[in-house]
Amino acid sequence: MDFPELLAIFGPGIAGAVFGAGWWFWVDAVVCSAVAVSFVHYLPGIFASLAALMFNCVRKEDIDYSPYDEGEWRLKLWLFLAYVISFVSLAASVGLLIQDALVPSGPSAWTGVAGVLQCVFVLISLVKTLDNRHSEMSTLLVLQLCFDLSFDQWADLLDVTLRIAENCHERSFKS
Repeated sequence: MDFPELLAIFGPGIAGAVFGAGWWFWVDAVVCSAVAVSFVHYLPGIFASLAALMFNCVRKEDIDYSPYDEGEWRLKLWLFLAYVISFVSLAASVGLLIQDALVPSGPSAWTGVAGVLQCVFVLISLVKTLDNRHSEMSTLLVLQLCFDLSFDQWADLLDVTLRIAENCHERSFKS
């Protein structure tokens, strides 16, 4: 077996594991939080999961890639709404991270970091699922098209996020 065949076999499992890891970060933050986490903090992850479900409802054969053909406008509208929901959920999680870091009486900053990690992991699992369903598009190409970041910028962003998460997690256990 060559690598694409193995990826086709194990790709959905990897995407499911990444999706579960995103929700695991969130559950860890809620359980370890010293104060009650409001329902507003749950919404970005719920909406990111909803966007992933919306993307997975579309079959590959139904997508018309022609920019000049009218195609199925309802399908294009559905995918556009899924993109909007996914990016709004990511922006909302970043906003809640900033709010958690600035307000001392609210949840710890780890809760905000976990919310961002949850949304990022859910959306990465979505990209992995789409990559597996649309094998002509690589994961990095989809990430670069969606976020216009290079691989080095993604690595730097992940490194900074993990360092922030580590510092916040250490501080939450010290207090």
